[in-house]
Amino acid sequence: MRWYHAGAQQRNQAHGGHMIDRLGGRDRVGRMVPLLAVALVVVLVAAGLVWVAGSQGGTATGPTALVGTATASATASATPTDSPTPSPTASPAPTPTPSPPPVAATTSGIWLPASQAALATRHPVAVMIDDQAAARPQSGLASADIVYQAPAEGGIPRYMAIFQTQDPPAIGPVRSSRLYFIAWAAEYRALYVHVGGAPNALAYLRQVTGRLVYDADEFRWGGKAGYLWRITTRFAPHNVYTSGAKLQALAKRVGATAPMTQAAWTFEDDAAYAARPTGGTIVVPYPYNRISYTYDPFTNRYRRAVTGQKVQTDAGTKQAIAPANVVILRMRIGALANTPSAGTNQKKHRLEVQYTGSGDALVFNNGQLIRARWSKASDAAPTLLTYASGPLKGQPVPLVRGQTFVQVVQTSLAVTWTIGKVVPRPPGVANAE
Repeated sequence: MRWYHAGAQQRNQAHGGHMIDRLGGRDRVGRMVPLLAVALVVVLVAAGLVWVAGSQGGTATGPTALVGTATASATASATPTDSPTPSPTASPAPTPTPSPPPVAATTSGIWLPASQAALATRHPVAVMIDDQAAARPQSGLASADIVYQAPAEGGIPRYMAIFQTQDPPAIGPVRSSRLYFIAWAAEYRALYVHVGGAPNALAYLRQVTGRLVYDADEFRWGGKAGYLWRITTRFAPHNVYTSGAKLQALAKRVGATAPMTQAAWTFEDDAAYAARPTGGTIVVPYPYNRISYTYDPFTNRYRRAVTGQKVQTDAGTKQAIAPANVVILRMRIGALANTPSAGTNQKKHRLEVQYTGSGDALVFNNGQLIRARWSKASDAAPTLLTYASGPLKGQPVPLVRGQTFVQVVQTSLAVTWTIGKVVPRPPGVANAE
């Protein structure tokens, strides 16, 4: 090892002497190092400036590219531009979901909201209602969709109210059955509510219950059953009452639940207010109850009055009774003959009505009169109303949407009426309904 160090020292001295002489000695070398460092920094800075200037037209690469990119980004961020800031894109308005259309009731044609569509086809309920003086005012008539009124014993009329769209809190007084009323109830396959009845009516009910009608006799479903009851503020037989809710429960119990999906009659909306006449009356003079109607153009309804009541009012709801349609059916009516099983028909002056076949009819609505014909092919068939003459002869007579009162009268009964006149009315007055 000694030989290496000695030889190396000699070589270094030989060469080092020349370098020291060339650079001015070891001290001058020490002084040159800082100057070389400063020169190197200057060169690097100059190179960076040259790259920044060149980066405006090209792409920088290598280690200095990172520095250049940061410098360019900072410069761009600080420099304002003339380009407008884009507006946020407005979201399109949601498409509204259309409301379900209303549904027309099959008994009265009234429009019901889709949420009550079940009422529009609900199985009808028919209730026999008393019309003797001691029974007035009755309950439930204002809420019925259809009301039939026809003579019974001795010319005393009796009602049958048909309920589909409403359930009144009280219905009554409930009275006994008659055969012709059952045939009208059969048009609706109705739950038929009564308190006993004439022998021929009861025998007929036993044959057709569950098929044409559903028998709901108070003698079975009153008392402990609880669907009908007797009140204490009236004397028998004018004290049997029920309610819409109780009868709906009874209908479910006996199976009277099939929907009535087809309307027998044709319905239309109210006539425009400007087309309605002012005034008009109808008088139906039953022997023991004089019925009168007064037409009101503002409501397009016929205000009803009966013997003893200037304005007939429902005792249960306090509503005035005012149907949209008044239909007069002329039918042959006679004494019901005695039969071996019913020897008291003539004694009690019971009646029979020729309810099948056809005959003359009068239809009052919109303040006008339409002369029509009624026809009924069988007990189960509907009573149809058609034009009696003119270009529409034989076509269905439209009824106004709303309650209909059907007045059944003897062919010879002198029903009278007056029709008002259409008068100019202020423009822009809408229908009252």
